[in-house]
Amino acid sequence: MSKRALKEFIQSLPKKELELQLIDLYERFPMVKEYYDFVFNPKEDKLIQEAKTKIANEYFPVKRKRARMRRSIAQKYIKHFLKLGVEPHLLADLMLFNIEIAQTFSSEKKVADTFYKSMLNSFDQAVVYVSQQGLLPDFRNRIAIIFNKVEEQEWPNYTEFSAVLDKVD
Repeated sequence: MSKRALKEFIQSLPKKELELQLIDLYERFPMVKEYYDFVFNPKEDKLIQEAKTKIANEYFPVKRKRARMRRSIAQKYIKHFLKLGVEPHLLADLMLFNIEIAQTFSSEKKVADTFYKSMLNSFDQAVVYVSQQGLLPDFRNRIAIIFNKVEEQEWPNYTEFSAVLDKVD
C-alpha cells in the first residue's frame, strides 16, 4: 500500500474506527508500543543509561569471565535511538561513550585488528553525527581525548582516525 492510499484510507475512517485500529497496532506490535511509550513518556536519560550499562558489559562483563567486545550491541542501540528521535546531545554522548569504553578495554587487554577497524567506523559515525547536529563545540574536547588515546595506545589505524578529524576541520 502506498503512502497516498494509506492517507486516503485513514481519512475515510470514522474517528472511532481509527482509534480502534491504533489500539490494535499498539497491542500487536511491540515496536509501535515502544514508539508510543517513548513519545508520551520519553525517559531518554534512563534509556541512555541502560544502553551504556549494556555496552560496558560487553567489555567489562559482570556475570561472565570473557569480554565479547561486540560493536553490534552499541550499533543496535544507536540505530534504535536514531529511529525514536532521542535528543541529539544524549545520542552523541552514547556514541562517544562506546568508543571511550572500548579504549579503556584496549589499554588493558590485547585486541584483534578487526577491533581497531570497528572502532574507526564508530569514531567516524560519531564525529559526523556530532558535526551534522551542530554539537562540535560541546564535544570537541571528548573527541580530542579519544584521538589522543588512539595515538598513545599506538593503534595501527591512527592515520585513518586523523583523516576522520580532517573531515570536520
